[in-house]
Amino acid sequence: MNVQFTRDNAALAFDGEPFDPLGAAVVSTPLAPEATASAPSRVPSSGVRGAASTGRLNQLHELRIAVTEAHRAHLDAHTEIQYALLRAARVATAPVRPPSTGAVAAVEGAFKPLARAGRRSLDRDALESLARGDIGGVFGARYDQAGANPNVRIAAASPLALTSVTDIDLRGGTLNRGRLHAQFDGDATSAAVQAVETFALFAGLHLCMADAVLTAAEPARLDSGSTELDVVVTQIELVPRPHVTAEVIAGDGRSISVTVTVTEKPGSPVGPGIGGAFDTWTGRIGHAGDRVLLNEFHMAHLARGDQGTALGPEFAGFTGRRATRLPTGGLLLVDRVTRFDGARGVLDRTASYDTEYDSPADSWYYADSANYSVPHFVYMETSLQSALLMGLYVGPTLIAPDETLSLRNLGGTATVLRQVDLRDKTIEQSSRLLSTTLLPGSSLQTFDYTLSVDGEPFYRGETMFGYFSDEALGNQTGLDAGKNRPTWLQTHKPSSVRTIDIAARRSAPGSRLCSRGTLALLDLIEVVDGGGDHDQGYLHALRRIDPDDWFFARHFHLDPVIPGSLGVETAIQAVQEWMLNSQMDSGMADPRFLIPADIELTWKYRGQFLPTDRQCELEVHIKTVERRPGSVVVTVDASLWKPGLRIYELIDLAVELRDGQVLG
Repeated sequence: MNVQFTRDNAALAFDGEPFDPLGAAVVSTPLAPEATASAPSRVPSSGVRGAASTGRLNQLHELRIAVTEAHRAHLDAHTEIQYALLRAARVATAPVRPPSTGAVAAVEGAFKPLARAGRRSLDRDALESLARGDIGGVFGARYDQAGANPNVRIAAASPLALTSVTDIDLRGGTLNRGRLHAQFDGDATSAAVQAVETFALFAGLHLCMADAVLTAAEPARLDSGSTELDVVVTQIELVPRPHVTAEVIAGDGRSISVTVTVTEKPGSPVGPGIGGAFDTWTGRIGHAGDRVLLNEFHMAHLARGDQGTALGPEFAGFTGRRATRLPTGGLLLVDRVTRFDGARGVLDRTASYDTEYDSPADSWYYADSANYSVPHFVYMETSLQSALLMGLYVGPTLIAPDETLSLRNLGGTATVLRQVDLRDKTIEQSSRLLSTTLLPGSSLQTFDYTLSVDGEPFYRGETMFGYFSDEALGNQTGLDAGKNRPTWLQTHKPSSVRTIDIAARRSAPGSRLCSRGTLALLDLIEVVDGGGDHDQGYLHALRRIDPDDWFFARHFHLDPVIPGSLGVETAIQAVQEWMLNSQMDSGMADPRFLIPADIELTWKYRGQFLPTDRQCELEVHIKTVERRPGSVVVTVDASLWKPGLRIYELIDLAVELRDGQVLG
């Protein structure tokens, strides 16, 4: 399968619902990514005008074609404007990387490279090594594939024109998606392709396949008398096949767009076989140096691509449908499956498995969180996603493949075992599927799990997931049997309520301990000092739900709901702001927020926040405030409401504010 990408067919992703211009079939399901990549570049309007059939159906198709062609023209014009801006801006406006901090922080949803090299430049000898396929020898051990991909190399289609790469950066360029600066001697077009091929290897795109080649869509000619190139990456993705698109700008300002794709050789498997069999290795080496079963390519496909590629042929029928998926973008927090001892279709016994997640120091959530390490939702999501992934793999949804089922987390317990800075660490997830219970219109699965770094556990918990039909989801009654339980604020009507203006503090210079950017989940909190169920303090907040909120596009593809873990994160942020407002950091030279060890959190979900729910309401009851040497630990209970229904309950949610000088 030789998938190629061009600027023309890239616009097809915006065409909306596919249709047959002759009226033979009207497809109502969204176009799968693979179909998008290989669809024809134009549907001629003469296809309808020349058909024998007439009447209202033909008029409808003609109208749809006209709208599509007008939309294409708009997209083409917009694309040309963007490329013109890229040519004008070149790379001089790229963010400067402070020498002490390494790469600039990635934005939420940015592509996460499969490997990272310590070098920033390549001489002619290194480029010749890449042309021979010695990728590990140039970029390091993380790029070695133990003999896989013998034909992946640069300059396979033409003589090596590059003479040096003077700078290469995974987060550089005007779009922060990557840049490369190179010198060349010879044909400028060949050099442009080779430069983009070099970046593709630098980003590790080939590492998720075992027997592939680099293919390049035929670019326009680059006629330039210059001997230097700037490469600005405009797109880098794993679906439908790993590929990178870049604007390559010569020193004299002339430019072309180049797309390079990692494409498997004909007949080479790229995913599990029938029955979920792992008969053939798909090329990826894990953190410990072992061959993995599923890799980042499969995770991306399960999130929003071809589920048959991700899990095996039996799941191909779920592609393009609302079905169980992993989150996508910055919420996809599992990378690889390293071990699995279960069996497809065997639901009446336990199964155990191990997975991995890499947490680079430039991940978006480090920059946006007030926490010392990762925000708490990362603990929850990376463990829960590992559980749901292999719970789905054994095949509970294959019993009724034509039924639309939605996956929801119902609750669990979890405990932080020790503090660990996860920057540039690989989180090892060991999970067990304990039970599967089949019910009319739904099924339930229970799991336990442990997260570790370098073999040492730091987080442990249990959880339950449910697969629900539309009818079952429509009959949800929340936590209070369908009754509208009022908040403590509504029932007690306290005479004194004060507010904490989080938005103002967040925007103030020097407000280091404040969640911001993508993780700015609250703007204002109402406080009743000494209030709440435990007379220790009460917090109340409302958050407007916008259908365009970033997480709906991530969780889940075709089935948008707010992640329950972000509901927990919202409560944590409310407590953090209250602690600072109460000056609990007084006397601390370097205050930092943590999730304290050895306090078990219990959560229960009986509903979900939808894009149409308008608002989320939160209340927090302060239970205990414990002062320790150099730290303060606050434990709370909390609830969250959608309009008219309480759906989340959190018991013993704990937040610690500790002086960094005593952080062990």
